[in-house]
Amino acid sequence: MSDLSDTATEIHDEFSEHVDASVDDVEERLQRLVTEYKVPLDEARRSVENHYLDEAGLDRDDLGGRGNETVQVEDVDEPEQWVDITAKVVELWEPRSDSVGQVGLLGDPTGTIKFTKWAKSDLADLQEGQTYRLGNVVTDEYQGRYSVKLNKTTTIEEVDEEFDVGDNEDTVEGALVDIQSGSGLIKRCPEEDCTRVLQNGRCSEHGEVEGEFDLRIKGVLDDGRDVHEVIFDEDATEDLTGVGLEEAKQMAKDALDTTVVADEMRATVLGNYYRVTGPTLGRYVLANDTERLDAPADPEAVLIKARSI
Repeated sequence: MSDLSDTATEIHDEFSEHVDASVDDVEERLQRLVTEYKVPLDEARRSVENHYLDEAGLDRDDLGGRGNETVQVEDVDEPEQWVDITAKVVELWEPRSDSVGQVGLLGDPTGTIKFTKWAKSDLADLQEGQTYRLGNVVTDEYQGRYSVKLNKTTTIEEVDEEFDVGDNEDTVEGALVDIQSGSGLIKRCPEEDCTRVLQNGRCSEHGEVEGEFDLRIKGVLDDGRDVHEVIFDEDATEDLTGVGLEEAKQMAKDALDTTVVADEMRATVLGNYYRVTGPTLGRYVLANDTERLDAPADPEAVLIKARSI
């Protein structure tokens, strides 16, 4: 059986009690997205699942998990997976939205990860410093940073388990030799729980949408031996370049062109030396802390390296 057929069967089994759709119906929807629209299978799966959620009038949380794997923080490397995890509440932050009940940082011996508990979940509050076994949480991803979400199907159990929370951050440094495409002023999908970057005004899952502006830099550091790809989110981009979101939007408005923002950033930072600290996810280091270094760059060597990437 092919991956597509396996996926169709899994979706059918997931929704069989809620919608009237055969395995062939599900596979036909997947096939159309994958073949005609060239959508990756994992994104096609999410799109088809969202279609059946809408048809059944369900929230994703209503479905629960599908036989969860118990994972550690370092194992979380894919969004929309139902998992169980045992971790300590390292830090709690003030929620920025009424829809969020709690938000903070969880940790285990392999590292730390952000968590969000939705207000509508009606779950008990987690306490800073306490260790919990959390069942049926959902993984998420934003700008390469993974997190977990607690929902109304999540189970919370206090456990008497002591461990040192691990540090999953790396430090890289070198000359910033390239700012890649997809940097500067970008737009993201505004749909709840979707943060995909729009391509020509389209989200790969939700189609044409009115996007929300964001800032980021996808850069390349060269230390003379190795190159390191780094992602700077909105706050890190402003710290690096001195350009904030409102200023970037005004620059683009004045020029009637969003690409001027990335061009301005290139002129400001390209060729400078930086030390960047943050977790490595996939091919990217995610910048949590950035320090400019005094080491001089050889402009000619930097440009040669930038053109070769």
